[in-house]
Amino acid sequence: MDRTKTYFVSDVHLGLKANDPAGREERFVQWLRSIRTPETRTLWLLGDIWDFWYEYRDVVPREGARVLSELIQMVSEGIEVYFVPGNHDIWCYSFFESLGIKKVIQPQAVSIGGKKFLLGHGDGLGGAKFGYRLMLRIFHSRVCQVLFSGLHPWLAFRFGTDWSNSNRRKHGGYKFRGAEEPLYRFCMEFNRRTASAGYIRGGAPDRHDEEVGIDYFIFGHFHDAVDMPLPSGGRLIVLKDWIGDTAPHYACFEGTELTVF
Repeated sequence: MDRTKTYFVSDVHLGLKANDPAGREERFVQWLRSIRTPETRTLWLLGDIWDFWYEYRDVVPREGARVLSELIQMVSEGIEVYFVPGNHDIWCYSFFESLGIKKVIQPQAVSIGGKKFLLGHGDGLGGAKFGYRLMLRIFHSRVCQVLFSGLHPWLAFRFGTDWSNSNRRKHGGYKFRGAEEPLYRFCMEFNRRTASAGYIRGGAPDRHDEEVGIDYFIFGHFHDAVDMPLPSGGRLIVLKDWIGDTAPHYACFEGTELTVF
């Protein structure tokens, strides 16, 4: 049987102490098991799968251990798993690669079944407020990472999870603003430019020398369900988070069409 299905998911926020975290992890584990079939070719994890992730050389967070087990099983069965770090699980280094998961940085252009995709978490694309840009700069700073790694894991993980929980309470219930969003403008501009190289077909590098447009822009981050056409061409999809609802939220490309759940 040919592997034809590609799945996209984001913003599960494993470890977030809200809305039944154990139940949310169980639903995600069950969903991973449900897509672990001979038809599945690729799984794209588009960031914030963990609510807080910091990776020491010998220590990783305990939340989501069963999820890691399922991902390892998927890789062992020949399913390609890609991970795009989000703003909550940004501090990952080599652990995922050691499991056979391929880490890529947004925005990532790929070609699947003759369709062009642009994938990422979505934060910061097209610009952001000064405070958020400063936060990302700090998170990416090697000096800050070294200083943070000097904290005992017990203290570091509690600081990180408490900060994340507080941030979620302050900024919950966001609604995507359509054409006013920097991400919307970013996608519009991207499809106006010539993309001549750097695409991936099913995970393997593949060069294209002709002008192409993106068919599907898929992101997370905004915790809102968005599915809208772009005047410049293509379809902008923002995947809803898993925090408040019991239904799984994801997208599936079955070789010809994309369906959002």
